[in-house]
Amino acid sequence: MADFDAQILESQKQVSATQAKISQLTGRIEAARVGIKTGQGATIDIENATLADVNKHAEVMNANIAELIMGLDDVTAGFSKDFDEMRSKTGWESFVGVFSSAKSESMRQERLRTASVDDKLQDLISKSDTIVKLLENQLAVLNEHKARVEANLTETLSERETTVADLEGLRAQILATDPTLIDLENRISVEQDAAARTKLESALAEANKTYNAMVQDEQVKLAKSQTLERYIETGKTWVDSLQNQAATQMVLINKLQTDTKQRVVLYDALTKSLKTAQQQDVAHRISEIGVQTDQEAQAAMAAIGTATNDRMADMLEQHGDQMVFARKVLEQKAKADERFARRFQAIVEKHDKNLYGG
Repeated sequence: MADFDAQILESQKQVSATQAKISQLTGRIEAARVGIKTGQGATIDIENATLADVNKHAEVMNANIAELIMGLDDVTAGFSKDFDEMRSKTGWESFVGVFSSAKSESMRQERLRTASVDDKLQDLISKSDTIVKLLENQLAVLNEHKARVEANLTETLSERETTVADLEGLRAQILATDPTLIDLENRISVEQDAAARTKLESALAEANKTYNAMVQDEQVKLAKSQTLERYIETGKTWVDSLQNQAATQMVLINKLQTDTKQRVVLYDALTKSLKTAQQQDVAHRISEIGVQTDQEAQAAMAAIGTATNDRMADMLEQHGDQMVFARKVLEQKAKADERFARRFQAIVEKHDKNLYGG
């Protein structure tokens, strides 16, 4: 699967690029938080376009991995065909059969007896594991950044709650000051005595000074509250994005792990089918010998019969557990496939209709 290896390399590059963008965006959020905390102010330069760029990059990465997974599904679907071809005679065996049918059949039986599908199964499992590790690494990064941003959000929410409470308390003080100012202004307007008027004007000036200071403080606290609010909204949006990306990774991981179980079950069933067919061919050929069978062949038949009965007993004993396990795996795969198809509907449609290159 040279194409698979190339796709894996491409996916690894996309994962690295996505992780770099995620780190950059989380870094901006954390830098903004430091600015707020130190009182230096903060410019939250995380525009919707930046978030959209990260999400778009993640979607491309996941779509590429989804195609890899469906490629493995196609290979798995071809297993039955491979086993059918193994049962059929090769070109060389057919050629030998022209001169000696017995020799040809002997060659086919020996090939079936020694046939091994473990390498192909292990290769598929290895490829699945490679993708799973890629996805698990990405999931770990997503969860790490999600935890970092959520920790900042928790602290920021607490700070904004305190800021809003202070702002409301300050506004209450400002409102409470209004009657005092109005009273002083009214008294100054009707006061005839110069000394008394001067005293009232000094009191008004001091009250206005306090009032103006509270109004200025109100503006500062309002600006801080608005900054914290923007930070919280941005953080929530980023956490939602990380959560959605993590959910996608888990869907992909679940499908791959379920597919691996299904491949093991399928290979086991097909291998037993292949070996059983070969054994039946041998038994049938011995049966055809009939009356020409000598004592040695009869002994072989007895041995085969005993072995067959033992094997049959073992298979009957194991059949129930195997069927329960196989049925459970198939149910798990159906659920994993349904979640996968729901999240990657466009990719599945392109794959099923062979719309590549369009």
